[in-house]
Amino acid sequence: MKTIFVDTTYWIARFDYRDQLHAKALEIEPQLRGVRLTTSELVLIEFLNYFSKGGKQIREEASGTVQDILEDSNIQIVWQTQALFEAGLTLYKSRLDKGYSLTDCVSMVVMQQSDIQEALTHDRHFAQEGFAILL
Repeated sequence: MKTIFVDTTYWIARFDYRDQLHAKALEIEPQLRGVRLTTSELVLIEFLNYFSKGGKQIREEASGTVQDILEDSNIQIVWQTQALFEAGLTLYKSRLDKGYSLTDCVSMVVMQQSDIQEALTHDRHFAQEGFAILL
């Protein structure tokens, strides 16, 4: 089964109808049937942080979205470990000329370790590392 990594950009675009990529995220959704999705704990933290100042209703809806992701048997969550953190930090330190966040670096490590070539993201940093971006 094909596996695609899901970055924060997609989760935000899917959740927030005001996001400039919302329509594209909805358009891609039918193509995800029969595809295994992988995301990470750090991506979900980044998603929740993005909406943290949105007020009670947004925070409630965002946390509900994360709960749904956690309960979806088609979505694999990669949990943060010390080894994964250190591997992400190593990539971060080796790309000091880039604007990669640590979350991006950890995501790229997850993709490399899992042999995932495509990411549901609009973040060009993934393309710079040789991954296909789908948003």
